[in-house]
Amino acid sequence: MNPKIAVKKLDERAILPTYGSAYAAGADLYALTDGEEEILPQETKLIHTGLAMEIPEGYAGLIYARSGLASKRGLAPANKVGVVDADYRGEVMVALHNHSSKPQKIVNGERIAQLVVAPFLKACFEEADELSETVRGVGGFGSTGTK
Repeated sequence: MNPKIAVKKLDERAILPTYGSAYAAGADLYALTDGEEEILPQETKLIHTGLAMEIPEGYAGLIYARSGLASKRGLAPANKVGVVDADYRGEVMVALHNHSSKPQKIVNGERIAQLVVAPFLKACFEEADELSETVRGVGGFGSTGTK
């Protein structure tokens, strides 16, 4: 089942998300800028898309980096994965962080991130005095080995 996502253009220049191939999981999000947006090294800038959307209940819009933009230019979402909740109706923006040592420019209409619409389970959190035992136990970061 493919959920239908209502998308509202907040600016006539905005571009609806598009899939790059028949089997792409993420739909490309496009920058909406007036001219160029420069992102200095180690700087984060909010980049507009000019879009608001209605994610269906039980789903979330997950904003991921575009692999080429991240690996070739060092630009990726600052929060690693952005989350668009089903009840959010404001503009979808991408907080792009420049991990490179050179200034990077974003231009209007450039693909800046990808949106994956995914179902999720809503958990019920209950306080407990004890937790069940496992082989791993309380072992944390790196406790299962490096190989």
